[in-house]
Amino acid sequence: MTIPTDVLQAVANAMTAEQVVSTQLIQPLWGGYGELFRATLSGSQYTSVIVKHIKLPQPKVHPRGWNTPISHQRKLKSYQVELHWYQYYANNCLAQCPVPKCLYVEEQSDEILLIMEDLATLGFEQTFTSFEPKPASHITVTNEPHVSNKQIEACLSWLAYFHAQHLAIEPEGLWDCGSYWHLATRPDELASLTDIPLQQAAEKIDNTLQQCQFQTLIHGDAKLANFCFTTAGDRVAGVDFQYVGKGCGMKDVILLLSSCLPYQHCDQAVPALLDYYFRQLKQALSEHQPHVNPQAVEDEWRPLYCIAWADFQRFMKGWSPTHWKINSYTEALTQQALVLLNEVQLNSPE
Repeated sequence: MTIPTDVLQAVANAMTAEQVVSTQLIQPLWGGYGELFRATLSGSQYTSVIVKHIKLPQPKVHPRGWNTPISHQRKLKSYQVELHWYQYYANNCLAQCPVPKCLYVEEQSDEILLIMEDLATLGFEQTFTSFEPKPASHITVTNEPHVSNKQIEACLSWLAYFHAQHLAIEPEGLWDCGSYWHLATRPDELASLTDIPLQQAAEKIDNTLQQCQFQTLIHGDAKLANFCFTTAGDRVAGVDFQYVGKGCGMKDVILLLSSCLPYQHCDQAVPALLDYYFRQLKQALSEHQPHVNPQAVEDEWRPLYCIAWADFQRFMKGWSPTHWKINSYTEALTQQALVLLNEVQLNSPE
């Protein structure tokens, strides 16, 4: 993919650089609406930057006159949310949950230019694709790096500090309900869901997560691939904030674990990882929100682990019912959530 010359000139001008020496495409954006790329600069205080160039639909299909699928509208809103995040939130994140700083934003009627720090220049050079099981016939010995327990813990620590910093923050300009799978934006998947008990409980699951007392800002797409690691693997930075918004921290935790742990290992590995997350959350709250009782947050959120899984399972089973993320571990947690919600209903006052 060739980056348009006018975009490269705009990047050079914004960074007061002599020129863009070279570019490296990171990925094209959804629907062909632009690109995410690294730009190496000369004559600037930044040796390289990350650029998100978003080219929105032309006026004939502009959002104000759309009759487009829900998924299309959701994705376009996600770009506006991410832009708002970088403009008004990103540069204030704690050192313990680093994100790329926003360096420049330019909006036109049908085009957005977002320039961010290049995390690789700050030591966050390593990335992983999310775990995905391979068929036995395709298993070969490779040199592909595998995520370690230390690196999973680094992600959980990042989430804990992110959640602690943003506890009780209203999501101005962000999603009212964070995460790409939340119920209000997924009516098509809900209608396709053939698991009737889960379908019937979908609204109750959603309400339980949205009405818990301790709400924070969640990343909303906290999969392994959206973290950049130091070579030592003990520190991470988060990227891709298209679905950041209000929510229960467990939604981020379950999505991370879904992306980096084989389900066969979950029963054994998850209890210690959850304990680690809550230890980090308590530490972060004591440092940055001393007025909040960290035990009260844990007491509310820990039982919502299975509820958050059931929420994600509802989306997955409607979106891709044969997906590998639907398995015996997630099914058992979903059943646990349905039983728990039923017990709560039975015990609630008339």
